[in-house]
Amino acid sequence: MIPLKDNIPSSTAPFINYGIIALNCLVFFWELDLGRQLPEMVSALGFVPSRFLTLLGAESRNWPAIVIPTFSAFFLHSGWLHIIANMWFLYIFGDNVEDSLGHGRYLLLYFVCGAGSNLLYLMFAPHSKIPLIGASGAIAGIMGAYFTLFPGARILTLFLVIFIPIFLELPAYFFLGLWLVLQFFYGSLASMQLTAQKGGVAWWAHVGGFLLGFLLLRLLVPHRVGRIFRRL
Repeated sequence: MIPLKDNIPSSTAPFINYGIIALNCLVFFWELDLGRQLPEMVSALGFVPSRFLTLLGAESRNWPAIVIPTFSAFFLHSGWLHIIANMWFLYIFGDNVEDSLGHGRYLLLYFVCGAGSNLLYLMFAPHSKIPLIGASGAIAGIMGAYFTLFPGARILTLFLVIFIPIFLELPAYFFLGLWLVLQFFYGSLASMQLTAQKGGVAWWAHVGGFLLGFLLLRLLVPHRVGRIFRRL
């Protein structure tokens, strides 16, 4: 299920969204250049739940080591497919949200949802020693905000059925609602198998990011949200 475009034009240039995409790409190319040092860097800058709790519970807290990975983790990616998929979703949904919120509030939403999604994942895997990386949680927050602002938008969507492409135009509430249901489903399956030594896709970080974006939007633009829902 791949979104190709929506039918909501932007009235302003989404330069914050473009800047976030560019920064993620630059960091990814830096990762590629690290070679054998990459695992050490990912361990240092990725969000590791067990390390976070250990440092937080220490008598003398090392705040930079606690705070920096909580944010730096969502600028790291594990491979080409990971970053391409994340940046494409951000490109599709981010411009309209930035257009509605303004540049400053959009940037705030992105960072709060990214950090919040990491902390929600911590609740489901507190003993994990696997670094959590990727912008998925922050982007899920942008999708949650889009769901709130533009539930009736139309999303041209590509489905691959046994390598046969099928194109459907779906309402945003259906596309994003289905996406969220799938995250719950995969997250529930992963929780049944998760141990202190297992990693994998952080489905609950996606769920947490989406719900944060959905709720924070009501704080950032409450009057506009109210008007949108009265029209539905």
